[in-house]
Amino acid sequence: MTDGRSVEDLVVGVLGGTGPQGRGLAVRLAAAGQRVLLGSRDAERCASVAADVATRATAAAGGEEVSVQGGSNLDVAGAADLVIIAVPFAGHADTIAELATPLAGKVVVDCVVPMAFDELGAYVLDVPEGSVAQQAAAMLPDSDVVGAFHHLSAVLLEDLSKPTLDGDVMVVGDVREATDTVQALAGRLPGMRGVYAGRLRNARQVEALTINLVSVNRRYKAHAGVRITDV
Repeated sequence: MTDGRSVEDLVVGVLGGTGPQGRGLAVRLAAAGQRVLLGSRDAERCASVAADVATRATAAAGGEEVSVQGGSNLDVAGAADLVIIAVPFAGHADTIAELATPLAGKVVVDCVVPMAFDELGAYVLDVPEGSVAQQAAAMLPDSDVVGAFHHLSAVLLEDLSKPTLDGDVMVVGDVREATDTVQALAGRLPGMRGVYAGRLRNARQVEALTINLVSVNRRYKAHAGVRITDV
């Protein structure tokens, strides 16, 4: 839980922070003034990436100093108020297996997509729990797991020459306070909104939609996102 604090006051941890999606979310959130911790299996490499993220985010914020630090996934899970899981699906279960205790009582945002590629392109992998977010919820019984940030292009997130993004973040979860917090966090990204999209059991469709966007991007050489109308 966030103890009623506003989202601006939360320290956001990003597990898988050295990968494209995690790094992109981190630099955009830091540029918006969010305090960010980057986590990785390789703490030394993560510290170097965090320094680069801080430099770029500071420049994007007009020179205003930002707070970005790096460390191990375990340390970041314990120190952050809210944690985003942005690791590859292949390492998802192994990454969070040791984190149930440090993540207890916290909002955990899962943006991992169960995706693979073959000669026909991208396709969805089956997850026994129904979705990656539900897998996280099963492994983190004392955390409020929310699915969000699946449809944001890592390329656009990292391209700070474009100060405003165009799209919405579909947010799914079972705890109203948690989904409200994640919607507010999404709204800190210029041009973005967080839109409630149902219970956690609906995460499967949200995750799978990413595969359609990958297909759009390949055909049209784009970085497509999602915009919800009439909301």
